[in-house]
Amino acid sequence: MLASFRTLAARSALNRTLGATQPAQAILRKRYLSSSTTLLAGDTTTLSPAASSSTVATAGSSSVAAGSGVNQGSGVQGLEPEKRIRRSIFYVPGSDERKLKSSLSLGADCLVYDLEDGVAHNRKNIAREMVFDALEASEHRKAEKAVRINAVGSGLEFDDLNVVLRSSRLQAIVIPKVQSAKDVQFVSQMVDSVAPFITRKNVRIIASIESALGIMNLKEIATSDPRVDALVFAAEDYCADLGLTRTREGIEMLYGRSAIVTAAHAYGLQAIDLVCMDYKNDEILKEECEFGRRMGFLGKQAVHPRQLEIIQRCFLPTDHEIARAADISEGYQEHSKRGVGAFNYNGKVIDLPVVKWAEKILSRARQGGVVIPKPEERQKILQAGPAGGMSSTAVAVNSSKTDSTAPEA
Repeated sequence: MLASFRTLAARSALNRTLGATQPAQAILRKRYLSSSTTLLAGDTTTLSPAASSSTVATAGSSSVAAGSGVNQGSGVQGLEPEKRIRRSIFYVPGSDERKLKSSLSLGADCLVYDLEDGVAHNRKNIAREMVFDALEASEHRKAEKAVRINAVGSGLEFDDLNVVLRSSRLQAIVIPKVQSAKDVQFVSQMVDSVAPFITRKNVRIIASIESALGIMNLKEIATSDPRVDALVFAAEDYCADLGLTRTREGIEMLYGRSAIVTAAHAYGLQAIDLVCMDYKNDEILKEECEFGRRMGFLGKQAVHPRQLEIIQRCFLPTDHEIARAADISEGYQEHSKRGVGAFNYNGKVIDLPVVKWAEKILSRARQGGVVIPKPEERQKILQAGPAGGMSSTAVAVNSSKTDSTAPEA
């Protein structure tokens, strides 16, 4: 368990380690704050030996990615290529010991220990220590472990990264209020400078888009660094920035959400939808989940444990979709062997774009732990029609009804 959240010996060891690399990291911060548009381009020799031992993603490699239209992953040596499923991203306030402990038993795909909005300013220091301990106490084979740092340029992000990046169990950094590639590149350089060498290749970046400027710079952000793995839409900050009034229908946010989905899919990233602030209203949550999934989002943010089960199920393909996709995939393989391209399926023409859709559906189902039904089972599902909306074969998650984690944006 988390015990007393940092023994005196552990704190002393951490402080000694922090002090050892301050000069190199001071260079990072100074150069980020300068007006140069290239962060440490061609100057990795000023970093610590650990940092310079891996290839660094510079502005030059970003432009290659942007030109090719794909986030290539060539800028970070040995970057792990596996896709992580993130149907739910669950925020846990980093200064609340009880909630940190209870989060370890939840079934979210991604746990985000929050150092930003969920922590009062006078609790930032203790929150960093508590989050570090929560990371070290977590198990490897459960949810992805991430930390939301304070915004780049806030003056707090440097200390956040200096502490949490030292955990060998950290898997992702959520950067709030991302407005340019420079924000992402600063964090990626800190990963190379601070994170343990054997685990830094596993650290991904999740960029939270929260402003009009962030929307306008989506291509630049999405292709800024090979570590970028997902784009998150932060509705409350976005509405505040644009002076919008948030409604249940969400029409006022349609452009921003569509832009994020389009950019994410264009550059091979995941798109994660907004938080449902009516955390006790399951009907509104289902509406938001189903609409978000139809828009192309692959997951949704959550702020209360009771939201997790609905989100996890909604962001899996439905039984009907899975059955139809499996039929199409198998039909395509059979026809391809005979040299036939397009073919008929239940009176509809099936060509390559539809086959690609089917393969994506099946891939998402398998990632979510769903067993693809046999042909005879599929026939029954398809005869029953597309009613229900959610997959009945999804793996259940811990959907505690207690207020173990209070909501925060």
